[in-house]
Amino acid sequence: MWQQGFVLAILLGIVICLVVTRAKPSYIFAGAAFIAFMAGLIELNEVATNFTNSSLLTLVLLILASSALEKTLLISWVSRSLSTGRLASVVAKMGISTALLSSFTNNTAVVVSLIGAIKRNQQHAPSKLLIPLSYAAILGGTLTLIGTSTNLIINSFVEDAGLPSLGFFTPTLIGLSVLFGGMLILIPLSYLLPNYDDQSQDDLPYFLEARVEPGSPLVGRSIAENNLRALRKLFLAEVIRGGKTMPSVDPEFVLEAKDRLLFCGDIESVATLQEIQGLTLFGQHHLNGQSFIEVVVSSSASFCNKTLKTSHFRDRFDAVVVAIRRGHERLEGGLGNVTLNAGDTLVLVPGKRFEAERRAHRKEFVLVNDLDSSARLDFQKSSLVLLGFSSVIALALLEWVPLIKGLLVYLLACLVFGIVQLGELRRRFPIDIVVIVGSALSIAQLMLSSGLSVKLGQVFIETFNGWGVFGALVATYLLTLILTELVTNNAAAALAFPIGYSMALGYGVDPMPFIMAVLFGASASFISPYGYQTNLLVYSVGNYKLTDYVRVGIPLSIVYSVLVLTLIPLFFPY
Repeated sequence: MWQQGFVLAILLGIVICLVVTRAKPSYIFAGAAFIAFMAGLIELNEVATNFTNSSLLTLVLLILASSALEKTLLISWVSRSLSTGRLASVVAKMGISTALLSSFTNNTAVVVSLIGAIKRNQQHAPSKLLIPLSYAAILGGTLTLIGTSTNLIINSFVEDAGLPSLGFFTPTLIGLSVLFGGMLILIPLSYLLPNYDDQSQDDLPYFLEARVEPGSPLVGRSIAENNLRALRKLFLAEVIRGGKTMPSVDPEFVLEAKDRLLFCGDIESVATLQEIQGLTLFGQHHLNGQSFIEVVVSSSASFCNKTLKTSHFRDRFDAVVVAIRRGHERLEGGLGNVTLNAGDTLVLVPGKRFEAERRAHRKEFVLVNDLDSSARLDFQKSSLVLLGFSSVIALALLEWVPLIKGLLVYLLACLVFGIVQLGELRRRFPIDIVVIVGSALSIAQLMLSSGLSVKLGQVFIETFNGWGVFGALVATYLLTLILTELVTNNAAAALAFPIGYSMALGYGVDPMPFIMAVLFGASASFISPYGYQTNLLVYSVGNYKLTDYVRVGIPLSIVYSVLVLTLIPLFFPY
């Protein structure tokens, strides 16, 4: 049939474009789906159904919900737990906590949330920890159905093929085994990672202020004892005590209550100072989960040549300044006493009035730019956010409330109570994933309906003739793994599922082992930074080279593959 040849040409075009070109996978899959639609191979209502698939919508809601979870004190707690101990214990703590977090919310979102905490780690270079963070998130994503976008996409294919939906804990037993085995080898392998530790003070443009609180554990201890000289990307510039400035602070200088500490740092320094017990950041009592905004002072600003105090900045704009930048000039004096100049960059925590009057501030600010960073929620709001999300998961597991409905109510509550803003959700909306998954479902549907997947399955069966069902299972897994490294995990799942499913039908066996082979194979991206989104996220942040992934990834991939291929037939017999 000409349809099979046409669909095969589309498939080859997708693989070639993904491997050879630098085009975004979302563009490639969307283009393929468009060609199939224009050729009359698929109807518009079928395409629309694929883009509103329940598993895809659940995935989108999980990613949006993570914007509230990452503001909680749970992230601060994880950050503090990573600040002490030898590299092996830090990797172990980080790996277990990351894997557990990844099992109940999307693993990509977990890595996004924890990258800042890793960068703020004062004990070890980020390059020692970021690849293990990504790999632990990948391993944790295999623990449950919602741990990674790939699992939910595969569940979409399963439902589309008329099979019962996968259970929440279907992959858990194998997932726990590969997590345990993976962590055992990942801990020693982390010592092979490079030590790209940039402690340079040349790029610390922001000026921040914090106050030592009475009863703080910092009181009565020196700067050195409090490790305030060893902060990464945060430099203690001076101390103000009783109105007197002490610009050259000796490491043996003993802190007292109400001392004001002035730092030079980057935007992540705001979160670092919030996590030091006993320190209160300038404007701290106004910070409760808001997203930060960066503004540049206009030459026509009414508060030019005035300080924050004398200009009554907070009252006028309903916004709190938490950091100031003036090129690479080191500012002096308290934050509230800095005379503001045209061109100064301010990091603000905006109130409702500032957001409402944003356009009216054009004369005051040349640029108003939303930042990805946000303030931490206080203990009460953090507890409510975590309790709410836990309740949604529990109700879904008990089958009292479907996960998609629970997440909708949860997100609506977060918006109503100001935990997240619409602007944050717009920036976080995973448009690329929606396009890839919706288009991939259409392509997979075509492979099944045209009979191409059956033909390809038969080719594989003939190729591995004599190896039996286990040989076909291994072939399905290795095909998925190779595609994952070459063309990303979601694309690999879309291309490999129809072939694996057809091989199961060709052998007349239960398709579940083959579904699990695709599921675990699509998460087996350890050798390339391009195959999995979490690997790509840490690639530039850690200043890694491809060889860093190969050095650690190959041994981990071998252990992972051996465990998966050994355990699938045990837990999911043919």
